[in-house]
Amino acid sequence: GGKTIQQLPPPDPEAQGQTPAARELATIKESLADTQPVGSLVTLARTVDQAKALLTFVDAIAEKTLQSTVTLTAARGRGKSAALGVAIAAAVAHGYSNIFITSPSPENLKTLFEFVFKGFDALGYLDHVDYTIIQSTNPDFNKAIVRVNIHRQHKQTIQYIQPQDAYTLGQAELLVIDEAAAIPLPLVRKLMGLYLVFMASTINGYEGTGRSLSLKLIQQLREQSRGGSKTSDEQVADRATGKSAKDENQIAVAGRTLREITLSEPIRYAQGDSVEKWMNRLLCLDATLPRASTTRGCPHPDQCQLLSVNRDTLFSFHPVSEKFLQQMMALYVASHYKNTPNDLQLMSDAPAHQLFVLVPPVEEGSNRLPEPLCVIQLALEGQISRESVINSLSRGQRAGGDLIPWLVSQQFQDEDFAGLSGARVVRIATHPDYMNMGYGKKALELLTDFFEGKFTSLSEDDGQAEAGSESMVRVTDAELESATLLQDNVKVRDISTMPPLFARLSERRPTRLDYMGVSYGLTSPLHKFWKRANFVPVYLRQTANDLTGEHTCVMLRTLDNATSSDPAWLGAYAKDFHRRFLSLSSYQFRKFTSVQALSIDESANAGIKLDSTVSTKSLTKSELDELFSPFDLKRLDSYANNMLDYHVILDLLPKIAELFFTGRIKGEEAVKLSGVQQALLYAIGMQRKTLEDLEKELGLGSSQLLAMFVKVMRKMSMHFRGLVEGAVAETMPKGIGGGDAEADKIDGEEDSRFAPLQQTLEDDLAEAGDEYMAAEKERARAMIDALPLDKYAIANGEADWDEAERQIQKSGGRSGKSTTVSVKSKGASSKRKAGEALEEVQKEAANFEGKKSKKGKKSR
Repeated sequence: GGKTIQQLPPPDPEAQGQTPAARELATIKESLADTQPVGSLVTLARTVDQAKALLTFVDAIAEKTLQSTVTLTAARGRGKSAALGVAIAAAVAHGYSNIFITSPSPENLKTLFEFVFKGFDALGYLDHVDYTIIQSTNPDFNKAIVRVNIHRQHKQTIQYIQPQDAYTLGQAELLVIDEAAAIPLPLVRKLMGLYLVFMASTINGYEGTGRSLSLKLIQQLREQSRGGSKTSDEQVADRATGKSAKDENQIAVAGRTLREITLSEPIRYAQGDSVEKWMNRLLCLDATLPRASTTRGCPHPDQCQLLSVNRDTLFSFHPVSEKFLQQMMALYVASHYKNTPNDLQLMSDAPAHQLFVLVPPVEEGSNRLPEPLCVIQLALEGQISRESVINSLSRGQRAGGDLIPWLVSQQFQDEDFAGLSGARVVRIATHPDYMNMGYGKKALELLTDFFEGKFTSLSEDDGQAEAGSESMVRVTDAELESATLLQDNVKVRDISTMPPLFARLSERRPTRLDYMGVSYGLTSPLHKFWKRANFVPVYLRQTANDLTGEHTCVMLRTLDNATSSDPAWLGAYAKDFHRRFLSLSSYQFRKFTSVQALSIDESANAGIKLDSTVSTKSLTKSELDELFSPFDLKRLDSYANNMLDYHVILDLLPKIAELFFTGRIKGEEAVKLSGVQQALLYAIGMQRKTLEDLEKELGLGSSQLLAMFVKVMRKMSMHFRGLVEGAVAETMPKGIGGGDAEADKIDGEEDSRFAPLQQTLEDDLAEAGDEYMAAEKERARAMIDALPLDKYAIANGEADWDEAERQIQKSGGRSGKSTTVSVKSKGASSKRKAGEALEEVQKEAANFEGKKSKKGKKSR
């Protein structure tokens, strides 16, 4: 039997204990050994994912088209910074001269620069011979490396810049962005330009979870790489000047190629490490949403219902509640820029917080867990004593918590507001697949109706529980003090003793509130959402948030219930905010687009109407004289007639814009402007922007903008001219205008010279025409009567007629006999002379014409 046995080769000591991934990595390194410089650099890779990422970076570097973007996303401990560092060394080996690196702080780049130098060592570069390291002298940077000068072949530079210094990238060839998710998205968009871009970001880890980079920025890059439309606020640095590029450069960026890399194999942990899995599960770090089902469709928002979530049951570690918790956190991760374990703890333990979820219609008796469409997290605030507010305001300090009461009390120096009870919307997260379908708006409407008492049962024995209250047995303080780790029996609570996970709003008694509020980073879509929900702005932070690059905005809405106070206080706050916002429009708020600023202005004006005592006084002639001189009005009138350049009236625009947007020259009988005209007036008059700025902002040419601007100024000039003419008319004698009956009297008697006619011109002409026709008829009758008819008269008529009849009868009607009779007249001696009748008719006509002319003179 031993003849069939074959001797096996001795085992390779290097291959013993290797996983398939390790053997694949060794194969990659061996295959690239003869390819330089990547062959030397790939030896630094620790995982297959890292090696493949390095190859992708090198491919983009070797193209040298400067039209590529490479994104690298991974969880914590996968070697992202190391891969970027080795890629920078590869770019130096390929001859890139101007390489820029940015991150939130240079202290975050220790690992990246460490692997840059390891890459240099693999390529044979020597310190102080081939490159020089420069450290920062800024004490805040703690001697971090900010610059590396390479001078082996030619001058090459690796320079650190801060994220807000995008204007320095005019000559950049490669830009590396590390921890891009920690940089505000507007700044990341401005960093994009006509150069090669590498960016890396952590999508989850124990420091927090945030998918804004992968969900927002990378999605936009995908659309651009497919030739999709670019965002309107996107700006690109020009390579020649370093300034913001024009539209043609932005279109060029839209054609960039995108490469996406994901590192999944860990380096800091072992593959499939149980501790990492436990931590991710405990802190909901890797919560992801399942793909939406496309077979069932989307329910109408009016069919959905809002449910109250019991937090004790939600965090009971029961499999069902745990699955729903993961879904809720996945909504937070997908919609919010960052989520930390502290946020999870706040949601579970904060006593003043409440959770509500909007779910599709659920069939009775269904045992399926409803899919969350929208999640709302509330924090009850207010009811702070007046003495505490006065003490804090006098010291210029404010206590922790109760964000909106303390902030509003400090901004308006009103110690009464903190005594009101309110609810602040901490977060409102909608499923990404169901955005812009009305679910968030519907959830907010149902929540507002709930606190206004529209879901409250009228029955006295309804058994409603207070919102957020639980019926479970809690541990007392005495038991907690006497408990020890040896005696404490830690176990999962029995689900049968827990209250239901969900409760309908009709089963909960609402907390009595005076207002609802929200604090959020101001963006146009978010402001539009809260504006539609009838929220009114009362505060806008002048400095942008360091993380998001957005200005914090606080908006409030009064609740219509029996316990709420008069909403006039919100109108007073809105009026004061509106005045301050207009004053700051040319300072910190100048970077807002004119459309966004107008939207804020409209929401503030809507809030001012809540105070019925507030009325805007129209501009008067005396106030116009105080604001503008006669020369100013003449210049404005000349420009409105296209006789001057717009620079001549540029000094008048701030006053004119302030008058218009404060309502002094707005209204039904005053100046009316279209939306584009209002945006143009606001941008030039309030924000002091130039026409070049508006060309990029509104997407219109300078000729079109100037044409609309002339129309706006013409309306303003006509309104001011009307005020001046009205004032002059008031100083004129009132009798001249014919409007005062007392002025038409001279020495107490009425003057007939100034008496107006009682009939219209048409009636007067018709009456004269009737008189003329009647006179013509009389004249014709007179002419007929004047004819000499007596010469045809028969003197002895009856005898002659009898004789004529006898002659006719004698003839007997025989043929050839005439039947014509003749009667001789004997009155020839009485015949009038020829022309006498005509003279009489002409005399009568002359008399008639004379009467008519006299009558016409009297009527004059």
